Amino acid sequence: MSGVRPVDIDELARRSGVSAATVSRALNGRPEVSAATRARIVALAAELGYRPNASARTLASRRSGLIGLLWDTDYRSGGRQHPFLQEVLIGLKAALSDRGQGLILLPIVPPDDEDGYVRLARQYTLDGIVMMGVDQHTPQVRALLATPVPCVGLDLALDGPRTASVGSDNRTAAADAVAHLHALGHGRIATITGPLDLWPAAERLAGFRAELARRRLRRRPGYEVTGDFFAASGAAGMRRLLDLPTPPTAVFVAGDAMAIAAMRAAADAGRTVPGDVAVVGFDDIDAAAMVRPGLTTIAQDYRRFGTTAAAVLAELAAAPATEPSRSVLLPTRLVVRESSGGTAT
Repeated sequence: MSGVRPVDIDELARRSGVSAATVSRALNGRPEVSAATRARIVALAAELGYRPNASARTLASRRSGLIGLLWDTDYRSGGRQHPFLQEVLIGLKAALSDRGQGLILLPIVPPDDEDGYVRLARQYTLDGIVMMGVDQHTPQVRALLATPVPCVGLDLALDGPRTASVGSDNRTAAADAVAHLHALGHGRIATITGPLDLWPAAERLAGFRAELARRRLRRRPGYEVTGDFFAASGAAGMRRLLDLPTPPTAVFVAGDAMAIAAMRAAADAGRTVPGDVAVVGFDDIDAAAMVRPGLTTIAQDYRRFGTTAAAVLAELAAAPATEPSRSVLLPTRLVVRESSGGTAT
């Protein structure tokens, strides 16, 4: 009723003439309460504007409706913004809201606190955790993955009783980049990778190598340069490639920030893109369409990362804890611009 102050369970019990336990049983449809008593309590609860206490419901069900986000930046990032965090969060929050769940950002626990994340999961009675940019091999994360709490890693390979990983199909995407460059007439194709201890970077290199082999293209000495997903390593990698006795005519760069810096390094060395060296990146960040020449790249659907993570968490919560960890791979899309020399799409 409009203008009526909501009552708590004790007041509802007093006005109903029964105990608070009986009110609780009636509102939860327990068989111990007669149909007549239940009907009377339900009607009075509606009339008085009764709202169940959220904390009490959590304690009773051991579910809070909260999902934790565990996100850390790599130590090399120097506080730089994650290139697609906002899009992931938009998709994740929207999907969780549709399920009546909320999202909280978890603090990063110190290295010597091995039970820190387990304690946080219990403190907030979390229904699940989404992880980004963390080291899954640390004792704190390993301890969390060993619990029944559902955990989903974004671009992060997890292993535990209720774990899954969500990421792009990086192998196929890298193969698409090589196929595109080969179709444009390139046979000397090099790559600048991300850090190879990270799942996406390792998968992109594997896809690059597999497509070279499939097309019977040589893996030339010096044609694989390791970067770190940040711009400076892209520039340094391009300089190394251009200094080779036989430099590549095309480079697949495993991240757009590196690719844009690589194009600038080529220009600084007096080379044209794509005339002297074609470039394909990965991510399709906003800057990819703004630089000149426009960067041909692999587009990822970052909002889908978030929506898929929410769906997978719900599946993990309902599945037996004995199910093996699994990976969900999302499709990517080749966006052709000027940097590869192809026809823009």
